[in-house]
Amino acid sequence: MSNGPGRRKRKQGAQPTRGRFITVEGGDGVGKSTQTRLLAEALAGTGIDLLTTREPGGAPGAEEIRKLLVDGAVGRWDALTEALLHFAARRDHLVRTVWPALEAGRWVVADRFADSTLAYQGYGQGLEGATVETLYRLTVGDFAPDLTLILDLPAEVGRSRAADRSAGKHRYERMDLSFHRRLREGFLDIARREPLRCVVIDASGTEAETHTLICAALRERLGVEL
Repeated sequence: MSNGPGRRKRKQGAQPTRGRFITVEGGDGVGKSTQTRLLAEALAGTGIDLLTTREPGGAPGAEEIRKLLVDGAVGRWDALTEALLHFAARRDHLVRTVWPALEAGRWVVADRFADSTLAYQGYGQGLEGATVETLYRLTVGDFAPDLTLILDLPAEVGRSRAADRSAGKHRYERMDLSFHRRLREGFLDIARREPLRCVVIDASGTEAETHTLICAALRERLGVEL
């Protein structure tokens, strides 16, 4: 049984029928939600039929799990428990939202996906990368994003922006600076290891400047003129 609409199903030379899956990643305060919205608006302006979504969340069950992950005390869960919750939410998100949309030919733009679990629970909280990879294989299979945009900022800047935006209500935003530094290095290491899928976007400029860099990445990687 297939784990989802993986690209391996396509025959050589066949016209792709599934949509494209684009994920937007990065630490807290880098502007993912804003840039996800701007990207979706730009893609819709070209006539592309698309869906925007988020993780954790994006489906009814996954949204319930989200509450367990983002609310409460900083030390509410250990790293493995958090990873299990994230992958449970991710599986529900894929089965009920992402895979059906892609099979219908729609594009999907997601604010976070599995790289966040590796960065937060792996690099940030010390969970073995092999454990995260095992959970990925069990719940996601060989499916992967067509393009991952990693928004990058120094940890100090991102934390400051996040605090100004939400008054520190988010569990992860309240974690210490050393955690956020490990988180940033984790995302950059993921990009170094998977350069064909990932593009690092300098998010230190204005919203418009960051959006311009994202549009350039879409043009270069997916041939989309925005």
